[in-house]
Amino acid sequence: MNNRMTENVIVTRNKLRRDTLISVLDEFDGKMMQLDADKRAEKYRKMSQSAFSFFRGSAYLFYFDATRHYFPYHTPVDRPTWIQGDLHFENFGAFRNESGDIVYDVNDFDEGYVGSYLYDVLRMSVSIALVARQLGYDQAQQLDVLEHYARCYYKQIHRFAHKKDDPGKFVMDEKHASGPVRKLLRKLEKRRQGHFLEKVTAVMQSDRVFLENSELVVPSAHEQQLLEQAWSGYQQTLLCCEDDVNHYNIKDIAIKHGSGTASIGLDRYYVLIEGGTAQQGNDDLVLEVKEVRAPVPAYFLPYSESFWQTFVQQGKRVTTTQQAMHHHADAYLGYMTLDGRDFYVRERSPYKKRLKLEHITDTDCMNKILSVMGSLTAKMHARADSDLSSGILDYHSEREIAKAMGNKPDGFVQHISRWAYGYADQVEKDYALFCDWSSSFQASTAASDSAPIEQ
Repeated sequence: MNNRMTENVIVTRNKLRRDTLISVLDEFDGKMMQLDADKRAEKYRKMSQSAFSFFRGSAYLFYFDATRHYFPYHTPVDRPTWIQGDLHFENFGAFRNESGDIVYDVNDFDEGYVGSYLYDVLRMSVSIALVARQLGYDQAQQLDVLEHYARCYYKQIHRFAHKKDDPGKFVMDEKHASGPVRKLLRKLEKRRQGHFLEKVTAVMQSDRVFLENSELVVPSAHEQQLLEQAWSGYQQTLLCCEDDVNHYNIKDIAIKHGSGTASIGLDRYYVLIEGGTAQQGNDDLVLEVKEVRAPVPAYFLPYSESFWQTFVQQGKRVTTTQQAMHHHADAYLGYMTLDGRDFYVRERSPYKKRLKLEHITDTDCMNKILSVMGSLTAKMHARADSDLSSGILDYHSEREIAKAMGNKPDGFVQHISRWAYGYADQVEKDYALFCDWSSSFQASTAASDSAPIEQ
């Protein structure tokens, strides 16, 4: 093939991929999420920060591609796993659980659904490759950390399947963690309960209220009324309620801006509740009320009638997913409906914290982190089955996954790591196409905003 023909092939392939990319963005951000031009421009500015940011904000593109690719390690269609649905490096973090312990675990369940476990493992693995590239790892180092994650997942699933570990009791606290994760947990043990409260509230005329700034805005009277009317219904969804009827009293409400990438366009509120009366406002609690819609994997994975019959309310789906996957879930985890839209509620933990990339000093340090993440990925897949009273699966997921992966890890580990490395290449190419297109999209949005209004 001569140089001109080669160039034509490359140009055509890029054009076709760019058209696919734009079509998927238009379908999900435009038609499904119904984001207006300003919201789309805001989302795309965040996604333009890095290839990893782009990957975080385009889960639908990942599923569009991955569900069209053959993998030999899927569980049978009639033996799905309850999956997290949007697993990536930054969806792990530290927080305080229902028992008051500070733990490290998966902390985002908005996309929870049923399907092959492999999609969680694949999406997580691609994110590892992208993070490794941000850290400057070469190809050999990237493959090394990818293999390490896949092997840790494989080993932990087999430990659960052979009853060497109990997923119902598996917890990653300071005692069981290592490396940077242990350091993070130790640091948070010293943090005061009021740390976050003091960042977002102030005491005004002897009562505590939210601060007003670019991220916290006073809601309209209609929004305030909707939340107050739905509050008793939310309390009825809690697994365990406080005896003190004043515990859940609303003291203040704020609209929360500036969080997330994929969740742009969905409403989010902070609600300040009494918590207790003994400490004169210092034991107040901040709850987060977040809008949620149908999970992205549902558009691509096999349809489950029983799942949708159980989880018509999307907030219930998210809270049940978290309760199933965590050993001790957030005591304030519940859900509500506001004006026909589904929301879930959780505590905005004062101990919420992610690992920072600058704390990952070398590949050995990275592998210690991935040992934790691989084990936790296996734990959440193994927990969310018939072991739970709320489980919708009548079999043990870990046994089905272990069977699908086979008796020897090498084939599974190599297949996952090589595919993830290759797809990370595709993400970087897509990111370049996206940046070129989104810059013109944002420019046209800015131009329309500044255009004079005709009289």
